[in-house]
Amino acid sequence: MWRALRRDRLALISLFIILAIVLAAMLAPWLAPYPKQARGASNLSERLSPPSRTHLLGTDDIGRDILSRMLYGSRPSLSIGFLVVGMAITIGMPLGAIAGFFGGWMDQTIMRITDVFLSFPALLLAIAISAALGPGLRNVMIAIGLTWWPWYTRLARAQAVSLREQTFVEAARAIGVRNMTIVRQHILPNVLTPCLVQATTDVGSAILMGTALSFIGLGVQLPHADWGNMLTVARMYFAEAPWFAIFPGLAILIVAMSFNLLGDGVRDVFDPRTRRRG
Repeated sequence: MWRALRRDRLALISLFIILAIVLAAMLAPWLAPYPKQARGASNLSERLSPPSRTHLLGTDDIGRDILSRMLYGSRPSLSIGFLVVGMAITIGMPLGAIAGFFGGWMDQTIMRITDVFLSFPALLLAIAISAALGPGLRNVMIAIGLTWWPWYTRLARAQAVSLREQTFVEAARAIGVRNMTIVRQHILPNVLTPCLVQATTDVGSAILMGTALSFIGLGVQLPHADWGNMLTVARMYFAEAPWFAIFPGLAILIVAMSFNLLGDGVRDVFDPRTRRRG
């Protein structure tokens, strides 16, 4: 699989970009040239300064170093992406496996609830839940996670329906293994791979949704740094200080594209037909 992934140049480059951004987020307190400004301290004497040796990406509306703010802002953005997808898999995959394996009324109940959530646009539902819970990083994660799990339920159910007729499942039933044990030991491990492949792409989408909620004031609140709330302020100064909006916007674009390209590469790697052609 690693050899197959290495042949996909775009996926490999995307993987290195993601690893670099994750590492930069982890080391933000040491990499940020102005950590106090990243945490909200102002410096009005250098307000809206263009990129220079002192401030490589310029400063914002109250003189804070944009590079430092972006390094700290990568933390909530990446946290939203990884934790939301992890929450969605944790909720959706077991429900889908149970629905597909047992069928009948249990399948109907779970899937009708799933259809109710899928009937609403994901972003609008996340906005409604965030507005009800109140602004903040934790509430944004909960709101997006509650809109994301149905996709994994449908994916896991489709896999479980085909797996329940397989010989190894019939053999487990024949020797008296309990149904929930079969789901836990045989269905879930085989459902996990396609869910993880889907999750690779979904992390970028979750980051986009998280920054969108921060952009409209429902996510991370100022003075804490987040790429979304940086863009909220930057849009008012785009004519006189375009760098203020360009750099956070580029960060969001690069991260989202990297996860999408990596997801495409991982999907090809786990496709047996692709590996045979390789």
